Amino acid sequence: MPTSRETIVTALHARLSALPATALRGDVLPERVPAEGLLILRDGEPGEPEVTLSPLRYHYQHRAEIEAVVQGVDRDATFDTLTNSIGMAIAADRTLGGLCDWIEAEAPRPVDLPVEGAASLKAAVVPVVLHYSTADPLA
Repeated sequence: MPTSRETIVTALHARLSALPATALRGDVLPERVPAEGLLILRDGEPGEPEVTLSPLRYHYQHRAEIEAVVQGVDRDATFDTLTNSIGMAIAADRTLGGLCDWIEAEAPRPVDLPVEGAASLKAAVVPVVLHYSTADPLA
């Protein structure tokens, strides 16, 4: 049986997979970036939980990251569309079907990355904070 953490991150990946861009999880950047863009979900870290004792609950603010990458002539508009679609996918259900208490994305900090012999990439890391509670930090 998967842990709460794995269930929530898997649900976030499923939500990203519904977008037009290719969504990977924990993968390396492939040689080619699809025209619609590429998303790579990094599991991140749950951090130190707040603890309540009665009943015993561990309250996490887990920071995952979504790497958003686009390439091509119109990369600024494609990047804007891609990051906007991430925001809309998260806003559509901020509890991931009741799996977590709240999910929120932070603003990306885009950078242009030159690629020798090809069009440059526009990329950013989009931090995503997953708020959830569990009775056991290993479950």
